Amino acid sequence: MPDKTKPNKITVICTANICRSPLGERLLAQALSKEKDSARQLQVVSAGVAAAVGNAASNFSVDVLKEEGIDLSDHKSQPLTQQLVDESLFIFGMTHSHIDIVDAVFETREGQVCLFREFVGPGKNPELPDPFGGNLILYKQTLDAVKEAIPSLVEHIQNNC
Repeated sequence: MPDKTKPNKITVICTANICRSPLGERLLAQALSKEKDSARQLQVVSAGVAAAVGNAASNFSVDVLKEEGIDLSDHKSQPLTQQLVDESLFIFGMTHSHIDIVDAVFETREGQVCLFREFVGPGKNPELPDPFGGNLILYKQTLDAVKEAIPSLVEHIQNNC
């Protein structure tokens, strides 16, 4: 039986919550749903450090996830809040600036906030630049960078939840 006092969410963040974090949210949720341990019970959500409420995901984000068999058409952006931080076991940001904003604005727990690509391995860029305003090829590269990070995130979550 899950511990009701323990945070039960994983929150993926970017700036506006319309490009990178929705990709990360859906791919990480899909990966965790295939696990056989307590990580499977975690809810994955996304938010933005400068997000408006209710914006749809960018068209290219929807398109690249559709090619993966994942529907993103129902996504609605949301800002990161202290309540969401409190409910989150982990918060994964796309850049160091996202982490810096979270650390400056919100009360967090030790080890709660990490980069989405932090655990990919040496020699790999831990940051994921914003594809907003770019072409479909840039969004596919962003998707590939998100996908590359998923196995290491799943392992980190399993080892720490």
